[in-house]
Amino acid sequence: MNDAQPKRAVVIGGGLAGITAALELADAGLAVTLVEGRPRLGGLAFSFRRGELTVDNGQHVYLRCCTAYRWFLDRVGGAELAPVQAKLDVPVLDVAHPRGPRLGRLRRDALPVPLHLARSLATYPHLSLAERASVGRAALALKKLDPADPALDGVDFATWLSRHGQSDRTIEALWDLVGVATLNATAPHASLGLAAMVFKTGLLSEPGAADIGWARVPLGELHDTLARKALDAAGVRTETRTKAEAISPTGDGSWQVEVAGETLDAEVVVLAVPQKETHDLLPDGALDEPGRLLGIGTAPILNVHVVYDRKVLRQPFFAALGSPVQWVFDRTDSSGLKGQGQYLAISQSAAEDEIELPVAELRARYLPELKKLLPAARGAEILDFFVTRERTATFAPTPGVGRLRPSARTRADGLYLAGAWTATGWPATMEGAVRSGFSAAGAALSTLGRPHVHPLQEAA
Repeated sequence: MNDAQPKRAVVIGGGLAGITAALELADAGLAVTLVEGRPRLGGLAFSFRRGELTVDNGQHVYLRCCTAYRWFLDRVGGAELAPVQAKLDVPVLDVAHPRGPRLGRLRRDALPVPLHLARSLATYPHLSLAERASVGRAALALKKLDPADPALDGVDFATWLSRHGQSDRTIEALWDLVGVATLNATAPHASLGLAAMVFKTGLLSEPGAADIGWARVPLGELHDTLARKALDAAGVRTETRTKAEAISPTGDGSWQVEVAGETLDAEVVVLAVPQKETHDLLPDGALDEPGRLLGIGTAPILNVHVVYDRKVLRQPFFAALGSPVQWVFDRTDSSGLKGQGQYLAISQSAAEDEIELPVAELRARYLPELKKLLPAARGAEILDFFVTRERTATFAPTPGVGRLRPSARTRADGLYLAGAWTATGWPATMEGAVRSGFSAAGAALSTLGRPHVHPLQEAA
């Protein structure tokens, strides 16, 4: 091969991790081919059509501290389409209070950490005065933890919270309110290391870190349409409906990737697919203990979609207590719904007990709950009700998972791993996926001797 020709790279997987790796490698001058088995890009953060609606498979949000995902939005030209709140403001409605429904809010002020949440916590009606005080003490203890400490990985978050005086009610009304949505696990099933990372970064790093951002357009517009345009502009050859069947070393330091009807040659291969698929594609010797990948479990997310004939919710979203409902989002505008109706999406994380329930049973469970939460829904007509299920939405953040997550580098020269399940230090979020793409591309470019500045260092 002529040294003047660009090095070739094949990225397997068109989720956020794969797109990021492909963009970074192409920007560094490599000739990149991205292959994705699905007919679209975006991985598990995508959209589909249902009649006249454009529906997201699930509600995805990010925080201001998610600097990698914000880089991704900028890189594909979608930042203005997924803005962040000016200040954290989360309505929390408890419908199980003895004196009737009570609305509280988790808000921040422009004060230094941890005072930025002090006023909100002091007036949070879902906890007693003693419980609010205990939260402050636990937060100070949490701030002293190092999420990268391997010892934290083997401890569950609930045990730590209990040791630091957190009642069951405090865990339900505050720690799990945030933790379930970000970790996709309740406190007993979440690694203390990952929980500490979420709370330290989101709530205890800087005042605006936990401000919430979400797409005001269908996710497919960001993660497929705009991402594909960015890949095209970077010179990436993108092949959807193209599944990698095998990868193998050639013996001269290069790789061959077998896809239907074609063999792709490359000096760099990035595997950016789920852990089981990665395990099945890995060549012998690429990892010391490849079976560890199969020990990284998965956790489901259920989304319940309801279209009403009228407006029943005046907030963009809220969280619920005293109800099986977790978080409710208004998706009316982003879905393209016309007329006077309203489309709500209920996002249910850690949904192991519900993921396989029939639609009729979910309808019977959730429509009455929405009537309790939203009085305006009591007289509204249901125009549509449907469910989306992501059975393997995220890796399970269970205690001990940290030692199973591999780094971007493998033992095979030229072969790298990406995906939110790899060792990013983050839970399974869009942020973690993008960071894994940075790591895989950075490792490849370093091995090739290419000058490379980490995008987040460059942005800083």
